[in-house]
Amino acid sequence: MLLIPCPNCGPRDETEFHYGGQAHVAYPENPNELSDTEWSRYLFYRENPKGIFAERWVHSTGCRQWFNMLRDTVSYDIKAIYPMGAKRPDQAGAPVAESGTASLAADSTTTGTAAPDISGTSISPASAPEGATK
Repeated sequence: MLLIPCPNCGPRDETEFHYGGQAHVAYPENPNELSDTEWSRYLFYRENPKGIFAERWVHSTGCRQWFNMLRDTVSYDIKAIYPMGAKRPDQAGAPVAESGTASLAADSTTTGTAAPDISGTSISPASAPEGATK
């Protein structure tokens, strides 16, 4: 469970809050002039970074106020809480968010280029346990 520090009520259990999506997504100036593709991108396409991410939250069972939160999507650490409409606070020394989840490593299973290196383990690729089928 996360302990979320509400700016109005203090620290509360995460079950009192609801996630409101990515923060700082600007509404289009002229939505009627957008093509269907542009409108769908505004509605459905959001960043999915690995690292620090700005989110909107509402304290739905408490003060019912909206606020923004900087949260690390890997460790779930809450880095900052700030009011709606405020600029994202600088995170000096914080790692830059890495978009996507695919690895570019040569032994990555997502690239399909090679199997993981098992040379330093006791696993023998040529033999199977007794009784196992090949």
